[in-house]
Formats: sequence, C-alpha cells, structure tokens
Amino acid sequence: MPTVHILDYVAGNVRSLANAVERLGFTVEWIKEPSDISKAESLILPGVGHFGHCLTQFAQSGYLDFIHEHVASGKPFMGICVGLQALFEGSAEDPSVPGLGIIPGKLQRFLDSDKSVPHIGWNSAALSEEDAQKRGRLYGLHNNSKYYYVHSYAVPYDPDFLEDRGWNVATATYGGEVFVGALSRGKVFATQFHPEKSGSAGLRVLEAFLRGERWLPYQDTPMLSVGRGLTKRVIACLDVRTNDQGDLVVTKGDQYDVRDRQDATGTSIVRNLGKPVALAKAYYEQGADEIIFLNITSFRDCPVTDLPMLEILRRTSENVFVPLTVGGGIRDTRDQDGTLVPALDVATLYFKSGADKVSIGSDAVLVVEEYLRAGKKASGKSAIERISAAYGNQAVVISVDPKRVFVDSPKDTSHHTIRTQFPNAAGQEYCWYQCTIKGGREGRDLDVCQLVTSVERLGAGEILLNCIDRDGSNSGFDLELIADVKKHVRIPVIASSGAGTPLHFEQVFRSTHADAALGAGMFHRKEYTVKDVKMELHDQDVLIRPPGS
Repeated sequence: MPTVHILDYVAGNVRSLANAVERLGFTVEWIKEPSDISKAESLILPGVGHFGHCLTQFAQSGYLDFIHEHVASGKPFMGICVGLQALFEGSAEDPSVPGLGIIPGKLQRFLDSDKSVPHIGWNSAALSEEDAQKRGRLYGLHNNSKYYYVHSYAVPYDPDFLEDRGWNVATATYGGEVFVGALSRGKVFATQFHPEKSGSAGLRVLEAFLRGERWLPYQDTPMLSVGRGLTKRVIACLDVRTNDQGDLVVTKGDQYDVRDRQDATGTSIVRNLGKPVALAKAYYEQGADEIIFLNITSFRDCPVTDLPMLEILRRTSENVFVPLTVGGGIRDTRDQDGTLVPALDVATLYFKSGADKVSIGSDAVLVVEEYLRAGKKASGKSAIERISAAYGNQAVVISVDPKRVFVDSPKDTSHHTIRTQFPNAAGQEYCWYQCTIKGGREGRDLDVCQLVTSVERLGAGEILLNCIDRDGSNSGFDLELIADVKKHVRIPVIASSGAGTPLHFEQVFRSTHADAALGAGMFHRKEYTVKDVKMELHDQDVLIRPPGS
C-alpha cells in the first residue's frame, strides 16, 4: 500500500488522522526525527492548539528547514489546522514566534463581541461558484458540504491577495467574518478544518489529496441543501460505567440514579442501554456531530495506563470520524504503584487514544473555589490551565452540574439570581443555580455564573451545561439557565439535560444562543434517532450538517 508520512509532535489527537489514512487504503509512517522528512513522498503536518507553542516545538526540534525543503521540492504536502497556520508568516496568538513564511499574511483572532470564540463546529469550505463550475472541486471540496473546525485564530480572506499569488482558496464565514477554510497551490494543500473529523465529506477530501486528485469534476449536490456558515451541533452523550458484572455499559439515570429497581426484594441493577463502542458508531452513522463519553465510574482500581476508557476511545476512533470528548478522572491522580500522574499526563493518554477534548467536572468547581479565594489570581497549576496551555483552550470542556435554589428575593442571597417563569410550590419566583460535585450529590457555595466566568478566564474553551433539575425528565432543556449562562461567557455552550423529543432541540436553538445541544436517553432508548432530530431542525430552517454527509 502507498505510504503517507505524518509528523507527530504531540499536537493533540493524531490517532484519528492515522486511522482515517489507513481506512482509505494507505500505510502510515511516523516522522520521528527531522531527517525522516527527506524520505517522505507525501507529508501531512497536523496540529491543534497554540500557534506559538507548536511553532516553537518545530523550531526546537529542527523540523523547519526540512519542511521548507519538502514543500520547495514539489512533493505533496498537507497542513491541517495549525499545520495550515504554520505556513503563514505569523499569528496574533503569539506575535513573537514566526511561522514558516511560505505564504504571506498573518492570522487574526475572531471578534467575540457577537459570537462564541473559539469557533467550534461544522462550517463550509467553499470555492466561488464560478471557480467551482470552471475548474471543479478542489481536492473534492464541495460547496454544500460541512467540515469540522476548532480554532480561535484565522486568516482573513482577501480576494486580491492570495489568489493573485496563484493560490486557490475555499472560504468559510463566521459571524460576518470571511476567512480561509482551505487553500492550495501546486501540490501544497492546507485546511483550517480537520478532514479526519469531518465525517464522510472529510474522508473524501483526505482521499483526494492522498491520490493526488487536485481537481475533481464539478457536480450539483444530491444531498440536503444547506446554507453557508456555522451549523448548530447535535451531540450524542454516553454515560459509561461498569455494571454489577464488571462489564462496561452505557447507562442513563434520572437525576443521576442509574439503577433499576427489580422486584419486591429490593434488588437493583445498573441500567444497561448498550455497549459504548457500538452505540457511538450507530450515532455517528445517524449523523451525530460529536460524541461525548462521560466515565461515571472513574475506574479507580485500574492503573492509569490501562484505563478501560482508553480502549473505548481507541476502538471508537477506528470507525467514528467526528470529534470525541471524554470526561471523568481528568485530574492529578496516583497509579497503583503510588506514582503521581499529573492531570496533563492523564489528558495526554486520552488524546493519544483518540479523544479530541477532555471534560472536567467536579475538579473544576474545586479549582474555581481556590481561584476565588486567591482573589481571582490564577495559580498556573490547575488541570484547566495546564491542559489548555499545552493543547489549546478548545481541548478543555467544563462540565457543570447546577441545580436551582429558590429564594424569596435576590436580597436573600449573595449569588446571582434570575426571576423564573416557573415558581416553586411555595410561590418563590427567584432562584440561583448552585454548583455541585460528586455527581450532583454535594452542593457548594458557588453559583453557575461564578463558575463559568472563572473557568473561561482560566483557559477553558467550552461549557457543557447540565441541569440536575431537568436530568432524565424528558421535559426539555432549562432555557432560562442556558440563556443566562450565554450572557456571561463568550466561549461556546452545549445545552444538556432534559431532551426528550426533536422539538426540544428546536426550542433551545430558537430561544437561546446555545452553540450545541446534547441528547442521551432519548437516543439510547431508541425513542428518536439523531437523524430524526436533524431532519426536524432542517424542516424548521435551523442550519445543521445534513445526516450522512
């Protein structure tokens, strides 16, 4: 089989890229030292995270000259995400660190006054209609397809700049800003999006590059017609734990109780809704935009390097080509032999096994409490700070488990309150959202707004916003909570807890600025499929990635 060389410099999840290349019938060889690049015919430079951190690693490891030589030789070269950014002169993310300078221009941060940053999700990479009809599809890019992006900095599109220098450019639009989604000249091809995380559309692009098919025939799309811009994401969430027999199962609880009562004897068993890998694959095939695994057992008896979740990620990433998030146990821990394993090392194990993001729950609450006690001074030592510094803030998701606490008046608490349209039985119209830990079992003197604003400052890139009051209710998302949190942060927010029908997804996207919405039990119980949700959203003119694309 033809060989493709990938430069792995510990830049997040490269396992999925290797899996995608192998799925397409090619053999992967890893670049282990700079001189290996001279042997490469086709070279892929992937990457996620901080521009300065990545480029500094390139320079210190001696790769820069060899990459320049490979590109100058006319051999096939593909840059992905930071791999695209590295080709430019520099980035506002770290002005002190130069890029490769192969393409003139610098990256700028997205404006966050009217939209979430990072830019996370599915967006276009479209040629002008005239270009598409005249030349075809650049490496299989389709103007009606959606591709997965995750970044805060981008190359602003200037039609009189790159194209005058011979570059073919495909663009995306985010909140009115038009930026470079992909570009090519000669045998150089670079994408700001991740083709290995972009479903079947991304695999088609990757295959076209690997086969040297720079221009494919233009064609009208047979798929569901969609508009330009960032879509709303539909996410499938799988709570994973061991059952009473020691097997890993997907379960679901009502307010975190995952056991079914069986008979008059009071015997109870863990609710078993299926196997994690099989369910993840099914949701991917139905059109899920992301998959989240939440480890609710923590597998405390296992050595860190043999966590059962690592095997789940490895197996899932072989067949599921959308982003994978894993949560549970992302903290400083000790292996069975007593060795201290920092949270960053735990996260690295997950990334190497196929995860794209890690989710931090209870530990984030404890970190924020310490941060506030210190007068809002960051220590630089928390898992949030260390992981985001190494892999970028888009790799860190904070899972929040709040519950309502009612009061007669805002004066009765020091916490941020809302006036709810749904008073409690005592007629109290005001409430605040109390953060909890330990799976919702322990409340803390911390409100949800204190938490989300603090973790944003500490380096988190996304909020997974649960609601204990709605969990397992099938009554819809807590729209008041979601709308309030979105007013306090600029990072993306995933709505969670309460989804029972496709209508609930439409409601949360119509009524709030949620960036994504998550379903669990309704999918596991096969009451509705991911495709059902997406078709309902499409029928209601909510911009989504079409199922099967």
